[in-house]
Amino acid sequence: MQTPPSDDDWLAAAARLAARGRPLSRPNPAVGCLIVSNGRVAGRGWTREGGRPHAEAMALDQAGDAAKGADIYVTLEPCAHLSDRGPACADLLAAAGPARVIVGVEDPDPRTAGAGIARLRAAGIEVRSLACKAGEDTLAGYLARARLGRPHVTLKLAMSLDGCIALADGTSRWITGPGARAHVHARRARADAILVGGGTWRKDQPKLDVRLPGLEARSPRRVVLSRDTAPHGVEAVCTPDAIAALEGVQYLYVEGGAQTAAAFLTADLVDRIEVYRAPIVIGDGLRAIAGMDIGDLSETHGRWQAVEQAQLGSDAFTAYRRTR
Repeated sequence: MQTPPSDDDWLAAAARLAARGRPLSRPNPAVGCLIVSNGRVAGRGWTREGGRPHAEAMALDQAGDAAKGADIYVTLEPCAHLSDRGPACADLLAAAGPARVIVGVEDPDPRTAGAGIARLRAAGIEVRSLACKAGEDTLAGYLARARLGRPHVTLKLAMSLDGCIALADGTSRWITGPGARAHVHARRARADAILVGGGTWRKDQPKLDVRLPGLEARSPRRVVLSRDTAPHGVEAVCTPDAIAALEGVQYLYVEGGAQTAAAFLTADLVDRIEVYRAPIVIGDGLRAIAGMDIGDLSETHGRWQAVEQAQLGSDAFTAYRRTR
């Protein structure tokens, strides 16, 4: 006999829906919602482009009367504050009369922070607040802004087996194959902004756009780490810490070069490293990361956890999460 899905399973499914909203839901976080009645999905939703409708409103519209007495799974605490763009989701859920609301992450926004859950409980609805890692992952940019005051930073590295990003003369086309390069473009489409160092910008003049058919319009804002005046259509930050001032950016994708990678790692501003490793050996080439002032190997252990792996043609992809 098949074991029915647990609350954690349903929340993980809601988190997969939430991923559809990134990054188009900005400035709102990408939230997912599932309404489950008698073990079957009656409604589902995720935050739409521009932030409205919210996930809960979309799911409730689908479920209709089936929401009454149902279990509702939502990755982020339902909003409780008034808005001229629509009613508070906590009020919508309370009016729908579900038996339970299961929340993956409590909202750090002071306008809601606990008030959404309190409002549901005041309406006689059972509320469970679970520590949902999948939900936190889909809200990583929103939570980084709220908790750390800066965007969530992903550092992308495409390298040979021996950790080189180019030949000694700087030749780098192509380290990885077409599958890995398409994967990078899909990652770019999920970012609000993409950053490279000033040296990389001046040497390579990278387009930093999305060149996947149908996703060209999803190209992120372009940012250069440089003290020089930014070129037209490009923003500049003079230090890694200055990314905090990138208004409206929840997800920042850092692509290089080696000095920039080292600067962000040294400042402990990298939340995720995505490594594309090609099955080639270069030898005396340019390193993926420049020198870092590390006094003892003990400082390097326990900082990164592998969270995702994939084979992309002949290239291997591995993602690591910063453990804090």
